[in-house]
Amino acid sequence: MPRTWQLRNENWTLPTQGAIMGILNVTPDSFSDGGMHSTPETALAHARKMIQAGADIIDIGGESTRPGSAETPPAAEQARVVPVIRALRTEFPALRISIDTRHATTAQAALLAGCDIVNDITALASADMRRVCAEHPCGIILMHMQGTPDTMQQAPHYTDVVAEVRQFFIERLALAKQSGIATERICLDPGIGFGKTDTHNLMLIRHLELLRVQDRPLLMALSRKAFMGRILEQPDLPKKSSLPTVTMSLLSADRGADMHRVHDVAELHMALKLRAALINN
Repeated sequence: MPRTWQLRNENWTLPTQGAIMGILNVTPDSFSDGGMHSTPETALAHARKMIQAGADIIDIGGESTRPGSAETPPAAEQARVVPVIRALRTEFPALRISIDTRHATTAQAALLAGCDIVNDITALASADMRRVCAEHPCGIILMHMQGTPDTMQQAPHYTDVVAEVRQFFIERLALAKQSGIATERICLDPGIGFGKTDTHNLMLIRHLELLRVQDRPLLMALSRKAFMGRILEQPDLPKKSSLPTVTMSLLSADRGADMHRVHDVAELHMALKLRAALINN
């Protein structure tokens, strides 16, 4: 049966072929597209293209969390994202909009501007974020990360990465429930590349279905990740070509991924449609 996810204004039944979350970075320094969509006009134009190409959600980020990145002040983050959210909500009243933030004040401002989803890389680590999410009927993405963006890739270590990420999800779902957040509002993201070696990343993708807790949707954010370039011995390829992202996203779909967070929406939309035809016909 298709999985459902409770969002701000709907109990969304996810498409069986896989949902697509289009990445809209309104930052000057994101790892692969920093500065390309940093004004409201360029951001809106890119969002329109992703919607036309098949994006089910637009995920707006105003802070780079690439490895080694410093924290962006929430006020600066909000100045980048809120005008874009308001403009998108006006132009596309039914669009699912997500805010990619670890700051409770930014999440609050985004939700008041019309967001449907909070995509929190710290997985509700702060009491303030838990309070904001409890007060608003939004969907929430909980991502696993070992360390923080400025330290996470220095020396990632696990005894059993799959078991430890699964246990993290169990504990975070319990914390969310204790905070007044319904389990039906949660989506889980194993955090590929966030405090993981290449081997850890591959293990999580290989055993993705083992990470599912309480039948919650699983989001994979593989887009343009550097580990694929290292495996292919072509470090720049994931930024230059959509092929590595599409390939690994399809492989993750075969292992249980329900959603895919990507830059290249059109290419993945076609690939998922072909995969669905092969499975269903």
